[in-house]
Amino acid sequence: MIAPADPSGSLASLSTVVKAYDIRGLVGDQLTEPIVEAIAAAFVDEVDATGGTVVVGHDMRDSSPAFAAAFARGAAARGASVTEIGLCSTDESYYASGALAAPAAMFTASHNPAAYNGIKLSRAGAQGISLDTGLAAIRDRAAGYLEGGIPSVAEPGAIAARDVLVEYATYLRGLVDLSGIRPLKIVVDAGNGMAGLTVPAVLGEAAGLPRLPLEIVPLYFELDGTFPNHEANPLEPANLVDLQRAVVEHGADLGLAFDGDADRCFVVDERGTAVTPSAVAAIVALREIARVRAAGETGEIAVIHNLITSRVVPETIERAGAVPVRTRVGHSLIKDRMRETGAVFGGEHSAHYYFRDFWGADNGMLAAMHLLAEFGAQTGPLSELSARFTPYALSGEVNSTVDDVPAAYARIFEAFTGRAEFDELDGLTVEGVTAIDDPFWWFNVRPSNTEPLLRLNVEGADEATMIRIRDEVLALIRA
Repeated sequence: MIAPADPSGSLASLSTVVKAYDIRGLVGDQLTEPIVEAIAAAFVDEVDATGGTVVVGHDMRDSSPAFAAAFARGAAARGASVTEIGLCSTDESYYASGALAAPAAMFTASHNPAAYNGIKLSRAGAQGISLDTGLAAIRDRAAGYLEGGIPSVAEPGAIAARDVLVEYATYLRGLVDLSGIRPLKIVVDAGNGMAGLTVPAVLGEAAGLPRLPLEIVPLYFELDGTFPNHEANPLEPANLVDLQRAVVEHGADLGLAFDGDADRCFVVDERGTAVTPSAVAAIVALREIARVRAAGETGEIAVIHNLITSRVVPETIERAGAVPVRTRVGHSLIKDRMRETGAVFGGEHSAHYYFRDFWGADNGMLAAMHLLAEFGAQTGPLSELSARFTPYALSGEVNSTVDDVPAAYARIFEAFTGRAEFDELDGLTVEGVTAIDDPFWWFNVRPSNTEPLLRLNVEGADEATMIRIRDEVLALIRA
């Protein structure tokens, strides 16, 4: 038995780190090795892994190796054999979960600062786990193990190491063939995160794979969980500045920026201008629809997009003869919808891209490879390609501190009743009735799960329309 930790407030302490789709908290304060051991034991119970195998991987944060070891101890105590894959990206851990048909734990806090760490948990086959599909049960069972100790089983599991990087890179190369594209110069900003390991393996020759017609200019490839150059969060424009400058200085064809655990990828064109994740989603959707049709797939082809992506995404899917499936925002939720619908691809506004051929999980590297394949088969600049998939004006996400969300909603309802249609699938989506208020526009406001914030996203037929609606809604939210 692993002895109990300090039982005081165990459920309350776990509730602070167990989020809607993952586990995340301050190292040494909210997240400790005893807590990780208890979570591991509870995870083995929840996914019925006693007598089976659990995969454990981790990112480059200073605390990650010790946490991964603690997880292995807790899992082995409950009878699961542990395959430690060591340093890896989150999508590499999904590869291991899918290829080995085993549940997995990935230690990362993604783009959060160095003081944080966390765990992304998957059932076998890279299936997501949310509060509604097992995470709450893991939390509650772990609280009991913190108070009473972790009872060992008759046959504790073994712990063994396995490097899957070459297998992962080979698998991705098999999904997207880049060997025949025109030569491209690419600046890649790894943000001192795990792309510094995976990009040389997948797009370069570090995994012993054949050379691709790519010249890669590396930016911050050194693995460093203190993030000495900038936060590994490309969603914030300030963190793209170095990449944008480098693309122009090197005369590169494009730039790629990955977040800390390298499961999200952002793109800038040859002028250093950001390409919207919605444009990337539309481009990849077309490729995936065409691919499965060429392979002989008949019948209805579904492609998922969340409700904050640009209208160009469902329009592109429909023009290609496929069916757009609109969903709420959320990592595990979209993974579930991928499986329910059999969708070939899914795209989010946050640069998460999901692939049926990758067990329905998200993979920023695979999205980047699709973009390189499409762009590399053409002769024009990336700005020209992306412009075709950016016909409308997007505000990006605008956050406002709001103490009374229902009151803000009420003001919005009152102001737009009679000139718009309302939808409450996820937060509040308001779409203008073009016969009354032309040209077209829509916006969505959603409360944050963790902060007193309302998140606003606006799209309009043109920049002036978007700004007009954005400013009107912000005035109502902040009244």
